[in-house]
Amino acid sequence: MVGLKPSDVPPTPAMKFIGAGTAGCIADLFTFPLDTAKVRLQVQGESLPQSSTTLFRYKGVFGTIKTIVKTEGAASLYNGLVAGLQRQMSFASIRIGLYDSVKQIYCRQSESSGVACRLMAGSTTGALAVTFAQPTDVVKVRFQAHIKLVDGERRYNGTIDAYRTIAKEEGLRGLWKGGIFLIYFKQSVQNT
Repeated sequence: MVGLKPSDVPPTPAMKFIGAGTAGCIADLFTFPLDTAKVRLQVQGESLPQSSTTLFRYKGVFGTIKTIVKTEGAASLYNGLVAGLQRQMSFASIRIGLYDSVKQIYCRQSESSGVACRLMAGSTTGALAVTFAQPTDVVKVRFQAHIKLVDGERRYNGTIDAYRTIAKEEGLRGLWKGGIFLIYFKQSVQNT
C-alpha cells in the first residue's frame, strides 16, 4: 500500500470540530434523563412561598426519574433534547474541537507545550464555548424544568419558538441568563 495509512493521517480541524460535537450528542442521549432529574431537583420549591411547609415532590436522582415517569410519562425525561443536542454540537465542538488549533496558536510549538499554554488554550475554548452555547442551555433548562400538565398549555411550541419567545419577552440578554459575563456587561453599562 502506497502512502499513509488512515491511522497515520491526523484529523483535520473540521473533523475534530464535528467529531467532538457528535460525541457530545451521543453522550447526551444517554445522560439526558439524569440531567433532567438534576434540573428538577434544583428548581423544586422555587415557586413555593417561604412559609410553605409542603414536602418536596422529588427525592434523589432516581426517585425524581421514577416520579417523572409515573406522573408525566417517560418521554418527559427527554423534554428539551433538541436544545440539548444543539448545546452539545456548539459547546463540545468549540471546547474540544478547537482546543488543538488554539493551543497551536498560543504555544507556537507542534510537539511539546507547557502547562500554562494548555491552560490558556483550555480556558479560551471553554469561555468561547460557554458564550456561544449559553442560549441553547437556557432553552434546554426551560424545557426540562417545565412540568407537563394534563390539560395545561405549553409555554413554548418547540425549540425555535422558545428562542423567539425568550428574546421577545426578556430581550436578547434573556438568552444569556446565567452567564457570568452578563454581570460584567451590566456593570460596565451602568458605570457609563
